[in-house]
Amino acid sequence: MKRFVIKEFLHIFRDTRSMIILFGMPLVQVLLFGFAITNEVKDVKVSVVDPAQDEVTTAIRNSLFSSAYFLKGEILYSQNEIEESFRKGKNKMVVVFENDFAGKLGRGEKPSIQLIADASDPNTANLVVNYANGIINNHFQTLYTNPGLPVVVPEVRMMYNPALAGVYMFVPGIITVLLMLVSAMMTSISIAREKELGTMEVLLVSPLKPIQIVAGKVLPYVLLSFINAVSILLLSYFVFGVPVNGSVVLLLAESILFIVLALSLGILISTVSNNQQTAMMLSMFALMLPTILLSGFIFPVENMPDILQWLSALMPPRWFIQIIKSIMLKGTGLAYFWKETLILIAMTIVFILVSVKKFKIRLA
Repeated sequence: MKRFVIKEFLHIFRDTRSMIILFGMPLVQVLLFGFAITNEVKDVKVSVVDPAQDEVTTAIRNSLFSSAYFLKGEILYSQNEIEESFRKGKNKMVVVFENDFAGKLGRGEKPSIQLIADASDPNTANLVVNYANGIINNHFQTLYTNPGLPVVVPEVRMMYNPALAGVYMFVPGIITVLLMLVSAMMTSISIAREKELGTMEVLLVSPLKPIQIVAGKVLPYVLLSFINAVSILLLSYFVFGVPVNGSVVLLLAESILFIVLALSLGILISTVSNNQQTAMMLSMFALMLPTILLSGFIFPVENMPDILQWLSALMPPRWFIQIIKSIMLKGTGLAYFWKETLILIAMTIVFILVSVKKFKIRLA
């Protein structure tokens, strides 16, 4: 019995995949959950519209930006620039001071402060507004103890999602997660099945070129996944009431791009998997947790440590979520997210080229 137990230990220690599953995956998951799951506000970009720029508004701005929560965003000169700033993704909130703020306060009048937040991510918007409210209220309580001064209460306005409906955040994220997991998993299992059945060798010695084999595997799933994407979008619109304020054609085109990217990633996973079980495990565990935790779907990327933000930049879902929110909620066009689109195109090309190269290695 003792020798048998020792043999099992040695067998496990020699198996690299078993060691990764036993020790690597729990460690990675603890680190991801520990650092990524946070509802704190940190380094949120905030812009200011301050036509007066007097001593009172300057002191309030200093209170906001001296905290660890907010960073200075764009300099705006009028309220007309606010929506454009949100569409560009330059900030999460804009603080708007009324003109002659200090003068009105000194005369006993009640000047206004507006907190306008980008509520396409309702949880973050609510937190940001609450933090800003607290800082502004604390500022007045600390510095202005004169009971004759009026109480200044900031007015709150939520853009793109006035009711702070959670479905506005979850539907774009769910679309992304489902397309990524289903598309990648289906293609990775498809080629892994060919390997298990022994038919992959037949394909490799056929007149078909590697790029043709990859394309032949991807194209059927492009159509099926596109139908899946359309079904999800129809459900989100008619059942959950999530608007599509931008171009439907552009939304579908970006969805096709993301589907092709996910399918090419599935092909890449299949080239390093010898069987369907391995392909499914890689698709589920290597994609699902990073997609949910590092894409900005639930937890803001700017709240994460720098190393996780760098890893997040390598996650295709992060860029697609930004695109789909911009189209559906903000009604923007390609001019506002062309960089994100180019990133997805570049990732797709890389995944396809690496997959084809691995096929060529097998042929050699």
